[in-house]
Amino acid sequence: MTEIPASTAPVVDPPLILTDAERSAPGWLVPAILGTASLVQSLNANVITNALPTMAVALKVDPLSLNLAITMFLLSSAVFLPISGWVADKFGAKRIFMTAMVLFAVSSATCGFATNMGELIVSRVFQGMASAMMMPVGRLLLLRTTPRDQLVGALAILTMPQVLGPTLGPVLGGAVVTFFSWRWIFFMNLPVAIMALGLVWRYVPNVAEREVTPMDWLGIILTGVGLACTIFGFENLGRDKLPPLVVVSLFGVGGGALVGYWFHARNNPNAILDLSIFRLQTFRASTIGGGFMRLATGGLPFLLAMLLQIGFGLSAFQAGLTTFVSGAGSLLMKNCAPPILRKFGFRSVLIVNAVIIAVSFMSYSLLTPDIPHWVVLLALGAGGFFRSLQLTTMMGLTYADIDQPQMSRASTTSSIMQQLVQSIGVGFAATLLHLFMSLHGAHHMTVATISPVFLVTGAVTLISLFFFIPLPKNVGADMHGKGRRRAI
Repeated sequence: MTEIPASTAPVVDPPLILTDAERSAPGWLVPAILGTASLVQSLNANVITNALPTMAVALKVDPLSLNLAITMFLLSSAVFLPISGWVADKFGAKRIFMTAMVLFAVSSATCGFATNMGELIVSRVFQGMASAMMMPVGRLLLLRTTPRDQLVGALAILTMPQVLGPTLGPVLGGAVVTFFSWRWIFFMNLPVAIMALGLVWRYVPNVAEREVTPMDWLGIILTGVGLACTIFGFENLGRDKLPPLVVVSLFGVGGGALVGYWFHARNNPNAILDLSIFRLQTFRASTIGGGFMRLATGGLPFLLAMLLQIGFGLSAFQAGLTTFVSGAGSLLMKNCAPPILRKFGFRSVLIVNAVIIAVSFMSYSLLTPDIPHWVVLLALGAGGFFRSLQLTTMMGLTYADIDQPQMSRASTTSSIMQQLVQSIGVGFAATLLHLFMSLHGAHHMTVATISPVFLVTGAVTLISLFFFIPLPKNVGADMHGKGRRRAI
C-alpha cells in the first residue's frame, strides 16, 4: 500500500458541470433532498404494519394473508437491487433516481386506489422495484457529488431515515388509520415525492453515464432468486405462517443460488456484484462487522412493539409515541457526528460506540411497567442517538477506500447487505421470542419472555468488535478533516 495526499485523489470522475442553482445550494441541501426521498421509502415500509388490520377489513381479506403486501415489496426490492448500480452507470444516476421517484409516486397512488388484494399486491411489487432503484442510486449520487472531507456530515443526514423510518412509522401509521382512511398511508407519499422530484431536478448535480460491462443475466437470476428466497425465509422464520419444510426449502434454494453466484462471480469481470471489494478491510468491517449491529437494529421496532404493547399494555398509538423519542435522539446526532469523528477518529468511535450500543440494548431488558416513564424515554432516546452515530460512522467507513469506478457496485452491494441483514433481524428476534416462551413454558408473550431477547441481541452487537479493533488508527482520516492522507 502506498500513501498519497488526499488532495491529489479525484473527488468526482468525470468532472461535474454545475448550474448556478447547484453552485449556490448550501452543503446540507443535496443530502437533505436525497434523504427526504429515502425517508418516504422508509416510512412507507413501516407505516403499513399498523394499518394491516384496518386494510384487511376494507379489502375483505384475512389480516395474515395481507402480510403478503409487505413480503412482495421486500421480494421485489431484493430482485431489482443488484441491477441498480449498472442501470445508474448506463443511463445516468440522476435520471434513474428521478425515474424511480416517479414510479414510486405512481405506484403509491395505485396502492391507495386498490379495491382488492390483487391490485394492492401488484402495486406493491412496482413500489419495491422503485425503492430498489432509489436507495442505492440516491447514495451513489451523494458519493459522486460530495467532497470526501464533507462526506461524513452528508452521510449523517442521508442515514437518518434508517432510524427515523422505523421510529416515526408506527406513530404515523397509527394516527392515519385512527383519524383518517388507510388509503392516506399511500396518498401522503405523493406531495412529498413531487416536491422532492422538483428539488432533485433543480439542485442535485447530474452525473454522466459511464462505460459499463455487458449485463450479467445469469448473475441477476442467481442473486434475485437467492436474495428473494433468503429474505422470504427469514420473514417467515418463527412466525408459524408457513410449514417448517417450506421455510427450510426457501433457505436451501436461496443459499444454493447465492453460493452459485459466488462461483459464477469469481474471476468474472462482468459480474453484476463485485465481490472483490470485500477484500478491502474497511468495506468488510462496515458491511459484515456492522451487520451484527444492523441485525439487532432490524428487530428492534418489532421487539419494542411487543414489549410496550403486550408487556406494558400500551395501545399501538401510545407505544409509537413512546418510541418516537429514538428519532429525536437520531436528529440530535446529525450535527454531532462530524465533530465527534474529527476528535476521536473512525476506529475509536466504532469500538467505544459498539460497547455503548450493546449496553443500551441490554438495558431495555430492565424496563418494566413500574419504571417511571421518563426513564424509558431517556433509555430509548440515548439508544437512538448512539445507534444513529454508529450507522453514520459505518456508512462513511464503507466508502473510505472505494475508488470512483467502484462506487456504483459498492453502493449496490452495501444496500443489498443492509436489506438482507435487517430482514434477518426480524426473523431472529421472533425466533428468540419463541425460544424464551418455550423455556418459560408460556403460551403468550410477557415481559419475562420478551426482556431476555434484548440481552441476546445486545451481546450479538459486540461481535462487530472483532472487525473494528483490527482497523488502522487513522482509517478514514481524510473523510472527517482530521487528516489529509488516505491509503490506496
